[in-house]
Amino acid sequence: MLFSTFSEAQTSFFLYTLFISASAATILYVILFYLLRSLFRRWETDAALVILSISQFPVLALFVLGCLKIAFFNLHGAGLFQWIEKTIAALIIAATTFWVSQLFTQVLVYYLTAYARRTEAIWDDVLIPILQSFVPPLIYLFGTFFFLQTLGIDLTGLWVAFGGITFVLGFALREILADFFSGLILLIDTPFQFGDMIALPNGSTAVIKKIGLRVTHLYLIDNHCEIYTPNSQLAAKDIVNLSRPTPHFAYSINLSVKPDADPVNTTKILREIVLGHPDTLGNLDAKLENLDKFTGFAEAQPGKMSKQEAGRLRLLAEKEVNQQLAKIEKAFDELIAQIKVLEKGGLDAAEISILQVAYQDILKKVGLRAAIDTKSKRGRSTLEELLTPDIENTLIGSIRNWYKIWLQDPDLLPEDETILPEEWEPKIELLKFKLNKLYQKISHPGGDETRLDDYGTNFLEWLRDNFKQSQTTWKEPQIRMTDIKIDGIEFAVRFYVDNIKLEHWWRGNRVSNQLRREIVRRLRQAYIY
Repeated sequence: MLFSTFSEAQTSFFLYTLFISASAATILYVILFYLLRSLFRRWETDAALVILSISQFPVLALFVLGCLKIAFFNLHGAGLFQWIEKTIAALIIAATTFWVSQLFTQVLVYYLTAYARRTEAIWDDVLIPILQSFVPPLIYLFGTFFFLQTLGIDLTGLWVAFGGITFVLGFALREILADFFSGLILLIDTPFQFGDMIALPNGSTAVIKKIGLRVTHLYLIDNHCEIYTPNSQLAAKDIVNLSRPTPHFAYSINLSVKPDADPVNTTKILREIVLGHPDTLGNLDAKLENLDKFTGFAEAQPGKMSKQEAGRLRLLAEKEVNQQLAKIEKAFDELIAQIKVLEKGGLDAAEISILQVAYQDILKKVGLRAAIDTKSKRGRSTLEELLTPDIENTLIGSIRNWYKIWLQDPDLLPEDETILPEEWEPKIELLKFKLNKLYQKISHPGGDETRLDDYGTNFLEWLRDNFKQSQTTWKEPQIRMTDIKIDGIEFAVRFYVDNIKLEHWWRGNRVSNQLRREIVRRLRQAYIY
């Protein structure tokens, strides 16, 4: 008999442990696969449900293996039973390794990636893919070592050999290691993020696709091909990021007119041409006035708006956004001034209430309202979006309306349908996050009651510089007379294109070509070209 060498007490305890373990495992199975799943489905976030789905079988397996290890350990046997006990311990390590790896890749990396989209920091967009490539192999490597060591395999020689191989490989692969550490330097400096457009030293333009452990994946726009640049070479180059701080990019057109042309009239015509194109930046009222004068657009296709009509609607929608921003900026200026008066000597409950009322008026303009957080034990308020149709005449509503109208531009490509939402929805989430943080400070200032004006000022600066500028006077078209020669007068036309990431990064070239054709037409019409 298998248990003949053990006492009756040991055998009874072994069987009793198995019975109790089987009963407990059945209860655990019901809890994991039915009760907890039913409970977590009621939660708004899916994090708990995802963790549960990943953990069900590993946790159940670890519980069963742990119970078996306890049962066999109490037999104090040798030979076959000792080998079984070691095998169970090794299986526990294997199950734990798999569980930790799955939690890292499917939970931690997933939610860190989602968080990175809501932040302005660039380093997390670079760090997370590197961790995703680097950490799982390390988890499995250490798991394998511990698995073999638990089975009783002597790894001393293997560790020595591993150290020697590491030294040799480190010397032989020093260039690869240089690329790896250069990738870390790029991570620390974070001169770009995925999707950014950069200018290379040879004059070509490329889009950052991925930063790997050794190479950076680039897409060359002009050649429509992909290249893989070693990180050490890329880190040594002067990187010009064309997408930062905004996707607006400046273009220049140089031209010459007749020597007897009126410089003032020429400048006026050139300015009207640039302002008349809906895809350039400039005073929105002036652009709307000159839009119908621009005739260099293709005819409308069936089922699509004409370029002029789509451009007019987009300009009107952006004008509404700028007006909403201007109202909010003015309201914040007034709130900051009010805080500076009230915070002298500290804030009492009545003064905090006054500030809360003023702040909630601003929130309504943004499209938010304070609501009790049901998950908070203290019953604190948090911010949530207004319900439709209340949100339509707010900043958030006008921004969404603006980029949805923008998507009707007949020049856009199907892939552009994701670029604008991916650009503005994270900005909206970040706006909500910052406003909620400031709301908590105003409602519960604590020791920061004399610094509320600083928090308000910092937010207002971010709103003006990093969210969207309600006025871009310095990005108005610039028409300069650069030289006077016997055979003509030379001009330089400088203008900004609204978003160079659109149209597969060819938007700026298309706009430049259309402006050149319109310039030739209008100047010939005026007999000065």
